[in-house]
Amino acid sequence: MKKGLKFFFTHFFVTVFFIIVALAYFHPVLQGKVIFQNDIAQYTGMAKEQNDFRKKTETEPYWTNSAFGGMPTYQLGANYPHNYIKDLDRLIRFLPRPADYLFLYFIGFYILLCCLKVDYRLAIVGALAFGFSTYLIIIIGAGHNAKAHALGYLPILLAGIVLVFRKKYLYGFLVAALGMALEIVANHYQMTYYFMLLVLVLGIVYLVDAIKRKELRHYFISVGILICAVVLGICANATSLLATKEYADWSTRGKSELTINPDGSPKESTGGLSKEYITQWSYGVAESLNLFVPRLFGGASQENLGEDSKSFKYLIDKGLPRSSALDFVSGLPLYWGQQPGTSGPAYIGAILFFLFVLGLFLVKGKHKWWLLFGVLLSLILSWGKNFSGPTNFMIDYFPLYDKFRAVSSIQIILELCVPILAILALKKVFSGKVSQDDKLKSLKYAGGVMLGLGIVLFLSKGMFDFVGPTDNRLRMTGLEELPEMLKLDRKAVYTNDLLRSLIYVILTLGLLWFYLKGKLKENLVVLGIGLLVVFDLVGVNLRYVNADNFVAKRRMLEPFQASAADKQIMEDEGVYRVFDQTDGFDSAKTAYFHNSITGYHAAKPAGMQDLFEFHIYKGNLSVFNMLNVKYVIRQDQEGNIFPIQNPNANGNAWFVSQLKSVNSADEEIIALDSLDTKTTAVFNASKVENVNRLDYQVDSTATITLTDYEPNHLTYRSNNPNAGIAVFSEMYYPNGWNAYIDGKPTDHFKVDYVLRAMRIPEGNHTVEFKFEPQVVAKGSQITLASTILLGLVLLGGIGYSFWKRRKEES
Repeated sequence: MKKGLKFFFTHFFVTVFFIIVALAYFHPVLQGKVIFQNDIAQYTGMAKEQNDFRKKTETEPYWTNSAFGGMPTYQLGANYPHNYIKDLDRLIRFLPRPADYLFLYFIGFYILLCCLKVDYRLAIVGALAFGFSTYLIIIIGAGHNAKAHALGYLPILLAGIVLVFRKKYLYGFLVAALGMALEIVANHYQMTYYFMLLVLVLGIVYLVDAIKRKELRHYFISVGILICAVVLGICANATSLLATKEYADWSTRGKSELTINPDGSPKESTGGLSKEYITQWSYGVAESLNLFVPRLFGGASQENLGEDSKSFKYLIDKGLPRSSALDFVSGLPLYWGQQPGTSGPAYIGAILFFLFVLGLFLVKGKHKWWLLFGVLLSLILSWGKNFSGPTNFMIDYFPLYDKFRAVSSIQIILELCVPILAILALKKVFSGKVSQDDKLKSLKYAGGVMLGLGIVLFLSKGMFDFVGPTDNRLRMTGLEELPEMLKLDRKAVYTNDLLRSLIYVILTLGLLWFYLKGKLKENLVVLGIGLLVVFDLVGVNLRYVNADNFVAKRRMLEPFQASAADKQIMEDEGVYRVFDQTDGFDSAKTAYFHNSITGYHAAKPAGMQDLFEFHIYKGNLSVFNMLNVKYVIRQDQEGNIFPIQNPNANGNAWFVSQLKSVNSADEEIIALDSLDTKTTAVFNASKVENVNRLDYQVDSTATITLTDYEPNHLTYRSNNPNAGIAVFSEMYYPNGWNAYIDGKPTDHFKVDYVLRAMRIPEGNHTVEFKFEPQVVAKGSQITLASTILLGLVLLGGIGYSFWKRRKEES
């Protein structure tokens, strides 16, 4: 009984400690403020119509017309029936955002280390090290909430795997199943996929170890249990997974129907994204050393250099007022690496890097090897096009690898592995099972490696040019010497941060050395290392995410302000689309106020993306017309923003006199170059069946009018003395949209590459389109059954645990 109480109170107070630390770092949340996250602001714009409809009707639309001409809301925060795992997730993340994500980092990693039989004191240090890892904090600042969410649950899933292989089959199954279910809820499948690559590495290392130990029976039992746990966790999220898969095939992540590029050249044949797009964010090989030295390659693409910088002094000498000079240097591109841009370095901490190296010498057995191989795999694949062989192999031959962009993100594997091995190294240092000589020898080797690396980096400084990719643009400001000043600033932070990292290594090395020499007590050393880890990482993190990032809650709830042009357009209460030339092609601002043909999403509708590349970028007015772009927002030379009404927009629906048949997607999209979309619609005969008539008579009195609009239910009134083909200015989506004429189901088909068309009989008719996705209905049944099963197994496991403990105590 006493043992159980001690266990409970220890972990309870550790949890309370993590809550306090998370709230302390993001302390503005206690004042009711929220962190300004650009990606979340963009999401708010994308989801505005969906959220308004949900609030008004208390139902889910599962479709929005506000962005990209129309798309499912499956990746825009859609709520699904029986998603009880999501309710559990909300319960776990009870703190105000973003403190909830930091707490999740802490508690997840703490659970993992406890399952690795690490003492709770070291587990606390490891949890703080993982949670304060600079990359994990920076993604919160950038608004990559789904990524942070997913990374928070990965340690719990790994804990379940570890428990199963420790022969804790029941507990391992429960933790793994629950961890997998929560991981899928986080809705960032790229992170989950990368983690599964680590699990594959772990599985191979464990298999080799099982062969050596002649424990293949236990190994395959463990694999079988884990497969069942993972399947159960996946099935508990069946709706979101099936819906995402359905949408992904229709998006830019799916296989393109086109075989040509806009310039007519052959298109790279791929089932997913192009290699160029996948590897756009590739880490530089040498740049990876910023895991040890934060600003080795400058830090962020926009960083505050401060008053002590050469750039600031140069601007003052040029006669700029002090306030103007400070503003100028507050966002200069200090980063000079090989990525297009970055919000900051993927710094894991000099201390953690040192302890990881120590672990390579001190830790023995399978844990060292799967952690080391995981780090190496992560590093090599994060280099992408800068070390293209392995990445090209994965894209060409590894299932689903070509569905994800920004290969630098795979460094999340090492973000997880490095602190694990670092804490296992500390565990060995404090263990009585390792000889004093081995400990001292390993400490000397690790210290020598780190100091040697520091010396090499210091001596290599002259080999780098410190030139950033955007430096030439600075010359256009008339400050021609500014790039040279910026180079001097980059050299300065290179040296300063290198010395900073070496100091932290030396301090940690000293603490461990004096402990092994009997000069310091274990608790004092653990406390000292913990404080050093926090000071090191938090000191870097505050450069990129701090109290200045927080704003009043209303600013995030209403991230965009309507311009005079927006207000003028909104006086038109019709249903139409808007194209804002001043807002760019990757922004959700227009979608916040209007139905737009642009938007902000990592997986855009493929058809709309193709239209942009083949026609819209080139200003094809016929395509604007068929998309019912009634207003275009422009800016004149004086900077005035104003709307222009397009009198030639086709409207919501219209009758055409001719169908033009082609035999491929290539021919269909090319045909839009010269097509009069008001009178003719083109269709791909290889995809559309039962079109037996191509010519139709359109009477001057024929009309088809949108009479009722909801994002998931469109109602039209057709009046035509002849049977005809109506084209609807709505995105064709093959799954979920059902058409009805006078209440009777009716077929519709795709025309003009992205739009819908339907044959309507003569006379007066009511035409409806309803979004009734079967994937939600089918997935919800699987989700409910799996969640009930998971709940029963969880309750059974808890009951068994209490019964077993009582039996042991009696």
